[in-house]
Amino acid sequence: MPLPQLPFKKQLAYAAGMMGWSIMTNIIIVMLPYFYLPPSNAGLPPLVPQLLLFGGFNILSIILASGRFLDAAYDPFIASVSDRSTNTKGRRFPIMKWAILPATVCCSLVFYPLVKGESIQNAWWLVFVLAGFFVSVTTYIIPYNALLAELTHTPEEKVKLSTFQQVGFVLGMILGALCNNIADLIQQLFTVSSRAEALQYTILSLSIFSGIVMLMPILFVNERMYVKSKPTHIPIWPAIQNTFRNSNFKYYLISDFTYYTALSLMSSGLLFFVTVLLGLPDSDGGKFMGLMVVLSLVFYPFINYGAKKFGRKPLVLFAFGLLSLIFVTIFFLGKLPFTPTNQMYILVVFASFPLAALGILPNAILADIAQKDTVETGENHEGMFFAVKYLFVKLGQTLGIAIFAMLTIYGKDPGHDYGLRLNGIAGFSLCVLALIFFTRFREKKS
Repeated sequence: MPLPQLPFKKQLAYAAGMMGWSIMTNIIIVMLPYFYLPPSNAGLPPLVPQLLLFGGFNILSIILASGRFLDAAYDPFIASVSDRSTNTKGRRFPIMKWAILPATVCCSLVFYPLVKGESIQNAWWLVFVLAGFFVSVTTYIIPYNALLAELTHTPEEKVKLSTFQQVGFVLGMILGALCNNIADLIQQLFTVSSRAEALQYTILSLSIFSGIVMLMPILFVNERMYVKSKPTHIPIWPAIQNTFRNSNFKYYLISDFTYYTALSLMSSGLLFFVTVLLGLPDSDGGKFMGLMVVLSLVFYPFINYGAKKFGRKPLVLFAFGLLSLIFVTIFFLGKLPFTPTNQMYILVVFASFPLAALGILPNAILADIAQKDTVETGENHEGMFFAVKYLFVKLGQTLGIAIFAMLTIYGKDPGHDYGLRLNGIAGFSLCVLALIFFTRFREKKS
């Protein structure tokens, strides 16, 4: 008996889960460097010292990398637990529900340092709470994304549901980037004098909201009704090896990793680019991020149409090429023959298409890879494919933040900004690398 198609309202409920974890991960990416190593004109005190370790890495980049080591081992573990689950209520949701509260708490605690000033104690605190956050949110993300392949049954359904996912993700990006705007309101409405406290109240509120939104797929989608799953019996290490035997998956993975590293560079630097390179208020960062996301939504119908007519691969390659040119522009921000506001508008307009294409298509492509592998092997280990993908996504995000933090050594303040400009060169190189590897990807002809 064929499974019923997931109704529209339940598709939205499923996509809401992505908005929830997107808010929290984007708060970490956008706000953590700005909160702990702020530029001199931010009105915030630095919270960790600019100590150099191993010759060229500052302490914040080391902290961010260390928080991922536990996560790196945990990703395939939780995927294996999910894929092998025999729970009568489903393989995915029963695991996801336990992740929501600790992820919410740890995301908030990241921005409550032990010392209200520059201190090594804050560095150790970050190591602890970031590890808790990464492990918690991974417990939600890996089973959640594995469901994309299981809830959809045709390539068109995958692209459609992946589109709804991406809407949730970019809404999360907007809310994560609006932290300073919300903090402005809190300071005005509640007469909070401390900028740091206003940001803490903002992030606490957004974290609680995220946790509530992450509950929606669990509350409104009956996994057993829409998913026919067979627990895999492959042990964890052979399951990981099976994913890497897929040559298409390897090219996909390398391109995805380099893209998320570049995207993390841009997200981490957003507030610095706005305030230091262009001399605009930090609240403008959220406004421009919101505008970019709204413009990207305009491209969603074209992405869905273009994927059917031209294939997914040409759209992905074009998006990588355009994004590489955007990073070149970042290097010259503040020196172009336009007003600072118009320079940001140029970036926003041209970044909207890559944001749409590289948000929608990769997950739909991976769902196809995982489903094809299931047909060929007879084993349902979609979770492992998404675990490996999101392990590399998170490693890419962490590497991006670490590169950004490391480059601040060479200048992050007005008049001393060369480190910020170097992010443009790094991002350009990463996007070109992603484009080169994705040319090797072999798209299945329909």
